[in-house]
Amino acid sequence: MAEEEDTKIRILQSLRGKICEGKNLGPCSGPNRQRDLCTFCTISLDQEEVFRTKVFDKSLSPFYGEDFYFEIPRPFQCLSFYVFAKGVFQRDLPVGKVSIRKEELCKFSGKEHWFGLQPVDPNSEVQGKVHLEMRLNELIIENGSMCQQLLVRIIECQGLPLISGQNCDPYATVSLVGPARSDQKKTKVKKKTSDPQFEETFNFEVTRPNSYTKKSNFQVEEEDIEKLEIKVDLWNNGNLAQDVFLGETRVSVKILRNDHIHRAWYLLQPKGNGKSKTDDLGSLRLNVTYTEDNVLPSACYTPLRTLLLKSPDIKPISASAAHILGDICRERYEAVLPVVRLLLHHSRLVPFVSAITVLELENTQEANTIFRGNSLATRCIDDMMKIVGRSYLTVTLKPVLDEICDSNKTCEIDPIKLKEGDNVEVNKENLQGYVQKVFSSITQSSSSCPPLMCDVFRSLRHMASKRFPDDPHVQYSAVSSFVFLRFFAVAVLSPHTFQLRPHHPDLEVSRTLTLISKTIQTLGSWGSLSKNKLSSFKESYMYDFFKSFQEDKCIEKVKKVSFCCDVKLTVPISSHYLFCYREIQKRAQGRKRIGKRNFKKRWLRVTNRELSYHKHRGETCPVRYFMFQVLHSEKPLYVQAGNCVEASEWVEVLSQVSRCNPDRLGTFHPSAYVAGAWLCCRSLSDNQPGCKPCTPTLLANLQLDIDCDRETERIFSLLTSSYSKLQKMEDACASIAVYQGPPREQDDYSLFTIQDPKETFHTVQQITHILEELQREHDTRSGTAQYGSQENPIVGKTS
Repeated sequence: MAEEEDTKIRILQSLRGKICEGKNLGPCSGPNRQRDLCTFCTISLDQEEVFRTKVFDKSLSPFYGEDFYFEIPRPFQCLSFYVFAKGVFQRDLPVGKVSIRKEELCKFSGKEHWFGLQPVDPNSEVQGKVHLEMRLNELIIENGSMCQQLLVRIIECQGLPLISGQNCDPYATVSLVGPARSDQKKTKVKKKTSDPQFEETFNFEVTRPNSYTKKSNFQVEEEDIEKLEIKVDLWNNGNLAQDVFLGETRVSVKILRNDHIHRAWYLLQPKGNGKSKTDDLGSLRLNVTYTEDNVLPSACYTPLRTLLLKSPDIKPISASAAHILGDICRERYEAVLPVVRLLLHHSRLVPFVSAITVLELENTQEANTIFRGNSLATRCIDDMMKIVGRSYLTVTLKPVLDEICDSNKTCEIDPIKLKEGDNVEVNKENLQGYVQKVFSSITQSSSSCPPLMCDVFRSLRHMASKRFPDDPHVQYSAVSSFVFLRFFAVAVLSPHTFQLRPHHPDLEVSRTLTLISKTIQTLGSWGSLSKNKLSSFKESYMYDFFKSFQEDKCIEKVKKVSFCCDVKLTVPISSHYLFCYREIQKRAQGRKRIGKRNFKKRWLRVTNRELSYHKHRGETCPVRYFMFQVLHSEKPLYVQAGNCVEASEWVEVLSQVSRCNPDRLGTFHPSAYVAGAWLCCRSLSDNQPGCKPCTPTLLANLQLDIDCDRETERIFSLLTSSYSKLQKMEDACASIAVYQGPPREQDDYSLFTIQDPKETFHTVQQITHILEELQREHDTRSGTAQYGSQENPIVGKTS
């Protein structure tokens, strides 16, 4: 078992992107055309919905603006975006969909594209795969002549879709189809399963010419084989309702020309390949980035990980592996994050940030432009704040943002954008009240600032004062430029991106948040406050509005928060952080019958101090498919999440909040205790210790639960994709070292920071050697699964 783990490759998938907007949604003409369409979008992995936007009112060209990110916990074939028209007295009606097969996602990665909507046809909504075996047997019939018999064995299916949120009741039809024949047979119905085991065999006679007499070396004759095929259809048994099509596959009998037995997995396909002609249904603008990490065993990454973790100690810092990565991938926004996460996990981020900050300050000529660019230092600090400051944002901003979004007061102060009947003075008063609440929440939040952020801010203050000793204000602006401009103001502008709100706000609230964010940025900008640079406002109405904040107490509050954020204060033990709060299905343990009465809707709530579930949202009380298990002192709690992504997120959150629990169990039962026995190990005692080991974890800060192997694999991928630039940097180092001056090809090398060419050259050579070794490991271990295997099923023909 240990040897298997040492060679096993983990395939980790994630999806990130944005549902931007729709255009001309719905049929372009005819009786189905609606002018006041209220729409929303959903995201589905195959047929499983995993994300939903809010409803956008009465627009054929709505702006959704919904960001999404989630880990994908299972294999899938197709990613689909559906547009629905919200029904008032009836069910929601599908307008159209965009479907992208998994293998085509890379074509659209990282860029916005317009996709035309396709019709939602029940015969095209398929997922799953089927395992088939086909065999040709030679038989002698009563008159002594030879005939051929085709045996088709349908073994099993996997990953069939849910029907109305429940496991389906599948059955299969198996047909031998030819120009003049269509023989069909049917399996038994399997109850309540998405992975049915059929194990049924069907016989079909293959008509042979009268002239055929050979008994040995049997070869199927070409005229028969070219025209026959086996067609397998999967259906959900509807009982009293109509049966639902689940997918099909077609296999030509000619596949048995060379082999008498054929056994393989096939992906289920839609009828007619899921395409049909229709009116223009509109289009959807999407940004989709699919990432698949093939993570090797941990030992494979030791050399690269060690080299990266040495980065803070390398002199000069520009010769370190982490800095070189930032240099050659500076135009790729995602390049810094895996380095930050890796250094963060190993407590090496603060010294690295300090070193690269010193390098940036050396190139900063004026104190009032400090940390204003998009440098490696500012990007590292930005990513660090997003990782460790999530709870800080929740405690500080969520209550006031909820109030702003729910109360929906008009705050427009631009005379050009005022609506008829608006009172600009009332709007200004509303806006001023909101700004005061947000500003006060920020300036009073120092005690909630995470210790790691405090460490970084303390370092920034010290280095800024050292670089500009004659400027007494720079120690404050160095911190406030991050706290206000790059952290809180960004979260106010896009609260849904930081999980402070469930959806993108509507246009009016979004405008209010934009005005608040602009004001907060200016209030937090020490240069604007101390040097009275109100002329920096391009809009005169913002200039007039901001004058009411030009008071000494505002300046003192900015100074106070900039100073206090570098003092290590811990959050009072009485503080509660809400990590997850969603609707789930609760089932009582021990009941024999499984019915609607045994599954009850509850709201499950996880904070840093407790796990509780409630009958109704907002209440406080003690604490089938996509099920997970929570073990606590009294008994196991079985919870049914809404989909695979939601179940995965619940397990991750619960694992994180319990990882520092000193009484955490070492083993668990993966199945339920039913009818006096555990289904997994058949033990009769309900107090029997678990039969499976729990996932081992290290005691660490909740927010630093980082998969270092995955981050190192991402760094390997980034370095590999930028290999040509790495070679250019190596050439630049060699040229500078030989000629003792700038190289002739200055344009090629000017983007690189090379302070010490010999040290940088040495690090680049180390990186190159490690990349070659890691690539060999990938090539050795990442053999493609055989076509037709369970891991690599065949894409069958469609009707």
